[in-house]
Amino acid sequence: MQTSKGFRMDDFIAGWIGGASSVVVGHPLDTVKTRLQAGQGYKNTLHCVLSIYRKESAMAFFKGMSFPLASITVYNSVVFGFFSNAQRLISKHRYGDGRHPGSLADITLASTLTGLVSVGLGAPVDLVKIRLQMQTQTLLTESLQLTANTSLGVHSVSLPASASSSSSSGSVYRGPLHCISSILQTEGVAGLYRGAGAMVLRDVPGYALYFIPYMVLVDLLRPDPSSSPHPCSIWLAGGVAGSVSWVTATPADVVKSRLQADAQRKYTGVIHCIRHSYMSEGAQVFFRGASVNAIRGFPMSATMFLTYEMSLRFFRGL
Repeated sequence: MQTSKGFRMDDFIAGWIGGASSVVVGHPLDTVKTRLQAGQGYKNTLHCVLSIYRKESAMAFFKGMSFPLASITVYNSVVFGFFSNAQRLISKHRYGDGRHPGSLADITLASTLTGLVSVGLGAPVDLVKIRLQMQTQTLLTESLQLTANTSLGVHSVSLPASASSSSSSGSVYRGPLHCISSILQTEGVAGLYRGAGAMVLRDVPGYALYFIPYMVLVDLLRPDPSSSPHPCSIWLAGGVAGSVSWVTATPADVVKSRLQADAQRKYTGVIHCIRHSYMSEGAQVFFRGASVNAIRGFPMSATMFLTYEMSLRFFRGL
C-alpha cells in the first residue's frame, strides 16, 4: 500500500477503522458535552445526563450518531493518513529518510498542518452533528422559554425558522441529508462552515497536543527502543493524549459549539460569541464541558489509537 514516492494508503484505511470504533465509544458523552456547551440551563454534567435520560430515554445519547459514524470515519482517515504521510515527508526532506524519527519541531509542524486540513472536512461534519444532537421537542420548548429570559444569562439554542413547522412532531431535521439541505437553503454554503474560525483555534493547537503527548508517552512506555509498543501502552498513551488535547481545547470548543448551534445568527462571529458569552455567564462558561471532554477524550482516543495501530500492524504484517 505504498507508492514509489513513499505515500502510504494503509494509514488512511487504519484511520478509517479507528474513527468508526471511536465514534461508537464516545458519541453518548459527545451528546452530553454538546448540550452543556450550548447553554441549555443544565446545572452540571450529572444533571445533564439525568435530564436527557428522564426526558428523552437512553436512545437520546445516540441521537445523530449515524452521520458521525459515516463521516467521522472519513474525517479520521484523512487526519491520521495526512499526519503520518506529512511526518514521513518532513523526515525525508530533513534527514533523507522518511523512516527517521522526527524531532519535536517536526511533529509540531505535521500536527499543525493536520489541524488546518481537518477544519475543511470537519467543520460541516461537526455542524450537522450538533444540529441533530440539539433537536428535541423538549429542547424546542425550553429554547422558547429561555429566549424570553435572556436577562438570566442563559443561552438558548437558536434553531432554523422551519422549526415551528415541525415542532409538533418533535423534529426539525429528518436526518443528516435533510439537515444539510436545510442549511444550504437557509444559510448557503457558508452556513456549513459556521464556527470554522473557532475550529481552527481548537484544532491547530489541539492536534499538536494530541499527537505529541501520544508519541512521547508511547516511547516512554516502550521497554526497548527497537521493539513495537505493547497494545496496553498504546491504549494508555492514546487515552492520556486524548484527555490532554480535549481539556486544553475546551474554550475554543465551547465557542465552536455555540456558533454551530446558533442557526438564527444570534452571534455575528467568533469575537462576538466570546464577548457575549463572557458578559452573560462569566469566564467559567469557556470551561463548560471540560470534565466531560476529559472523560470522553480518554476512551475515544485510546480506542482510536489502539485500533489504528493494530490495523497498521495487520496491513503491514507486523
